Amino acid sequence: MSNVLPRERQLAVLHLLAEGSSIRAAERVSGIHRDTICRLVVRFGEACLEWLDKQMQGLSVRHLELDEQWTYCGKKQARLTVDEKQSCHDRGDIYLWIGIDQDTRLVPSFALGKRSADMARRFMVDLAGRIKRPNPHASDAHLYGAGGYVQRVQLSTDGFSAYGEAIDLAFGPYAQHGVIIKEYRNAGMQYDPSEMVGTLRRPSQGMDEWSICTSHVERFNATTRLFMKRFNRLTLCFSKKLTNLAAATAMYIAYYNYCWQTRHSDQSGKRGKKRPTAAMAAKLTGHVWSFQELFETVMPAKVAA
Repeated sequence: MSNVLPRERQLAVLHLLAEGSSIRAAERVSGIHRDTICRLVVRFGEACLEWLDKQMQGLSVRHLELDEQWTYCGKKQARLTVDEKQSCHDRGDIYLWIGIDQDTRLVPSFALGKRSADMARRFMVDLAGRIKRPNPHASDAHLYGAGGYVQRVQLSTDGFSAYGEAIDLAFGPYAQHGVIIKEYRNAGMQYDPSEMVGTLRRPSQGMDEWSICTSHVERFNATTRLFMKRFNRLTLCFSKKLTNLAAATAMYIAYYNYCWQTRHSDQSGKRGKKRPTAAMAAKLTGHVWSFQELFETVMPAKVAA
């Protein structure tokens, strides 16, 4: 008979990881072997990914901010052999492609892969499929009136050149794309933060130049690096397999969307009351979820046993 980890201990160790603990720290606290924890993360993360795929459909968003966040898998890109660089898509530099709604802070879609035009197209097609858009007939001219396509969503990105073609492929005329390029001084310094000295904005036709913004998604990137040890810089934490990285990321995104609450800032700059979760702001749920509720929803008892 197989030795099955009790659900209470599964919940406890997964909650530790969601709150920013590393695999080995969770092993020391819980007494559960790290290999067992990794298998549990993969099982729960894959269940989160399947569940999020069903939940993130038909979304109404106004402004999406997009970015790519660097990490690595297995070993860093410079240590790959020539053959590995040509054939391995799951080793070396890996980027988390992320989109966040500026109004609700919801993360409707994410992807993991290389920083390439192919990944940009894959990510954009998946993102566009989750957003509510008018059908072609609804946006055409009727009764000989002055028609035109209805702009439904604004997309703000950095200067990565693959975004333009990928957005056009996925969204067609139903999106406005703005590019913001931030200029830094002393960008070559390894540890100290670079000083931003200016920005260059490139709006599309009819778009407000000053509405282009990626600050919220960049702030989300800082939260990701803080609460996912696999994304921590200057540490020994990294994923050996892309499967593990994808599962851990799906768990983090589900926890962020449904359980995570940020705080309002008052006039003095101090943190004030907690905001609703991103899922509440997007009207996907009516209350703040606990991690236990997320666990019980994603992994029912008959599945997790």
